[in-house]
Amino acid sequence: MRSKGFTLVEILVVVVIIAVVLSITVLAIGVTGRDTQIDDESRRIGALVDLLHERALLEGRDFGLRIEPTAYEFVVYDPRRDRWLTFDQEREFRHRDLPKGITFQLELDSQVVVLKPIDRDLSDDTPPSRPQVAIAASGDSTPFRLTLLRDSTQATSSVSGDSLGKTTVTSSDHPQKKSS
Repeated sequence: MRSKGFTLVEILVVVVIIAVVLSITVLAIGVTGRDTQIDDESRRIGALVDLLHERALLEGRDFGLRIEPTAYEFVVYDPRRDRWLTFDQEREFRHRDLPKGITFQLELDSQVVVLKPIDRDLSDDTPPSRPQVAIAASGDSTPFRLTLLRDSTQATSSVSGDSLGKTTVTSSDHPQKKSS
């Protein structure tokens, strides 16, 4: 007759699995409760938007931020062609995908905007969609709040911009103000 219960090996295997899962969670979220991955991404977006505000004023060109559910890219307006073009001549403004498990929520005028992925298989003749956030050569911009949300933990971080180009980054554990 076999005794009911777990062997020492089975218990050790379960303990090792739990330890691996916990270590991955601690690396993703950190010991302070902050989600450094979404904080880093929101700071990057805020810095790039600030940089484009400065470039718009200096170069007299209109720029924009096109946002998808899990990606974003910067665009520039070409008045000769009367269309928005991908602004990927410089590496920092390239198309970026968010890390797995992170999504965007965009608010314009305190209204949540439905974000749709861009079909990259369309021909070059088809003009890409307009950016949700525009940065005008005059320095004016679309007021927005872009929230990054981790699906598994509900941690959030956000980037907000006003009509004058001032951005604010709020981290996953406390607000952090940044003026431009």
